[in-house]
Amino acid sequence: MTDQPPIGPLDSSRIPRYAGFATFARLPRIDEVEHADVAVVGVPFDSGVSYRPGARFGPSAVREASRLLRPYHPALDVSPFAEKQVADAGDIAVNPFHIGEAIETLQQEAEALTANGTRLVTVGGDHTIALPLLRAAAKKHGPVALLHFDAHLDTWDTYFGEPYTHGTPFRRAAEEGILDTSALSHVGTRGPLYGKRDLEDDRRLGFGIVTSGDVMRRGVDETVDALRQRIGDRPLYVSVDIDVLDPAHAPGTGTPEAGGLTSRELLEILRGLRDTNLIGADVVELAPAYDHADITAVAASHVAYDLVSLLALRKGE
Repeated sequence: MTDQPPIGPLDSSRIPRYAGFATFARLPRIDEVEHADVAVVGVPFDSGVSYRPGARFGPSAVREASRLLRPYHPALDVSPFAEKQVADAGDIAVNPFHIGEAIETLQQEAEALTANGTRLVTVGGDHTIALPLLRAAAKKHGPVALLHFDAHLDTWDTYFGEPYTHGTPFRRAAEEGILDTSALSHVGTRGPLYGKRDLEDDRRLGFGIVTSGDVMRRGVDETVDALRQRIGDRPLYVSVDIDVLDPAHAPGTGTPEAGGLTSRELLEILRGLRDTNLIGADVVELAPAYDHADITAVAASHVAYDLVSLLALRKGE
C-alpha cells in the first residue's frame, strides 16, 4: 500500500480521447502503479460458446468504448479513480484450444492478482470464465453470494457431454460448494428453455429468479430491495452477461433473446447495490462483430464503470 494519491486517467481536456493507449477509461496500466485497489482485467476467451463466437474480442471493444467515461459518477456521488487506485491489468492469455487448461490458468492468474487485496472487475470473454473467477473469490472469502444478470440460467449440466461451457458455470460452482446457496439470484432471465426441468434443477441448486418481466412489473426499487434482502452482508460476486439487455440495447452478443432489460434498468439495479459487500465482478459475452455503432460496447463499458465505482465506495480498506 502507499500514501500517495491515486494515479487517475489521462486528462481528456489536454489529450484527445481518441489518442494514446487504449486502457480501460484511460487509466494507468497495473505496472505503472505501486498497488491497485481495483484492477480491470480482460479475458479474451470464447471457446465455451454454444452459438455465435466472437466474445474473445470483447475486452478490446470495452476498452475502446470506455474512452468516453469521465472520472465523476454523479448517480453514486463518487470519483472512483480518486477514491481508490484503479488500474488496467491487461489481458490474461488463456489456451483457446483447451477449456480445462484455460480455466486452470485463469484461476491461478486471478488468485495472483488478488493476493494483495486487489479487487477484480473482469471483462470477458464468454461466461465460462465465471467459474474460475468464483473459485478464486471463494478461496479468499469462502462461499460467496452470487448475483447473476443474464437472459439465461447458465445452470445446465453439459453441452455435447462437456461439463465446462458458457451455459454450465453456475451449476459447477454450486456443485463445488463455492457459492452460498442461501443467497443466489438470477436477474433478467427470459425466453424458451429445454424443458420445465431446467427450472426445477435451478431451484434445487438454490437460485431465486427475477425475470425481465418481473423487473418490468415491479420496477427497479422493489427489485433492488428483494435482492438486497437475499444478499445481506455476505461477500458478493456480481456476474453480468451483457445479453441480459434486450437486443435493442445489446445486439453485439452471442445468444440474444427478445424481451430483455434496458440499459437504464440494469445500471439502476447495479447502483442499488451500494454498500453491499461486493468483492468482485465480471462483464461477459460482448461479441463486437454483431454490434452496431458500439451500442453493446458502450453499455458494457458503463456496466464495468459502475462496478468499479461500487468497489471504490467500499470503506476501511
